Amino acid sequence: MTTLLPNLQTTEPFYPTGDGEPVAETYDHFYVLAIVLEVLRQFLSDRQATVLGNQFLYYAQGFPRLRTAPDVMVIFDVPPGGRDSYKIWDEGQVPAVIFEMTSQGTRQHDESFKKTLYEQLGVQEYWQFDPKGEWIPEQLRGYRLHGEAYEPITDGQSQPLQLRLAVDGKLIAFYRLDTGEKLLIPDELATALHEQTVARQQAEAQAEQEQQRAEQERQRAERLAARLRELGEDPDAV
Repeated sequence: MTTLLPNLQTTEPFYPTGDGEPVAETYDHFYVLAIVLEVLRQFLSDRQATVLGNQFLYYAQGFPRLRTAPDVMVIFDVPPGGRDSYKIWDEGQVPAVIFEMTSQGTRQHDESFKKTLYEQLGVQEYWQFDPKGEWIPEQLRGYRLHGEAYEPITDGQSQPLQLRLAVDGKLIAFYRLDTGEKLLIPDELATALHEQTVARQQAEAQAEQEQQRAEQERQRAERLAARLRELGEDPDAV
């Protein structure tokens, strides 16, 4: 494991929150980054955890240049909510899971520097997703920390997240290990909400129609009873 470097300065240096670089290389990379961020944020909303996207991860106090910016990182046992940057020594927790949306252009950096860094920091799982399939034929590849070294994940499962991961076109699909239920992306959530709304409205309309039919039947029975009384008959005796 890498030991955090001690702070040898008398005053804390400035830690930037951005570098002016684009969030992602292409639209496909940006879209899957945003989707993974939101899906996991919703999934962990009731947990003591945070999910950050493209924020600086500072790992050596006193050395602002020693940083990286994971596309998506999940940190457990910290207060939920966003951060402008994440300093390991302030929060006391290393990210448990990191996702990088990789490409041919970032392949070397993702496979060498970042993989080694995350391994040494003790990140439990490191996932690479290649939405365009430029260098990962299967598009999705994961590594799990075994001792102090990464080993390939062969079952497609994330142990810290308790989710199964699968490729869905240019996106990552997540399924709960306990129920098999898929975590819906925002578009799917909107569709499901619309379908639920339509079903509720249809049920309400049907109930109203049945109530109207019942009222019409009651009124018809009352008219019939009144007519029988006019004819000298007792409707209750009929």
